Amino acid sequence: MSYIRKRAIAGLKRGDSFSVSRTFTEQDAISFADMTRDYNPVHLDRRFAQVKHFPGKICHGLLVASLLTEIGGQIGWLASGMNFRFKKPVYFGDTIECRFTITELDDRNRTKAEVVFKNQRDETVIEAFVTGITPGLPERRVMEV
Repeated sequence: MSYIRKRAIAGLKRGDSFSVSRTFTEQDAISFADMTRDYNPVHLDRRFAQVKHFPGKICHGLLVASLLTEIGGQIGWLASGMNFRFKKPVYFGDTIECRFTITELDDRNRTKAEVVFKNQRDETVIEAFVTGITPGLPERRVMEV
């Protein structure tokens, strides 16, 4: 059982913060394109990306943003809203850290969080603000098993 899941079972609180990281590959982008049918050439054709003034092909923004779902899934977060700001491109080979911090949590488990994605150069590539519902005691008991 992951550290994030254990913390969720114990009960979340405002200020809790979790992080995960991943290095993105060209194969990740191809798989994501096949799954979503997003075949934008900026992700798949170096020449097109260069014409768009990128030094190389870039990862799909939502592929990178999906890192937050690893954390949400471990928490048992039921998403109700997500707002992303894509600040910088992510290139194949970049390692992205996603830091998810709970900023609000009420007595009905309605929760808000800020999520910051940074590359290996400590540059913010995505900022996100998410809302959702975290598990109450009955759900946390199920998660224990």
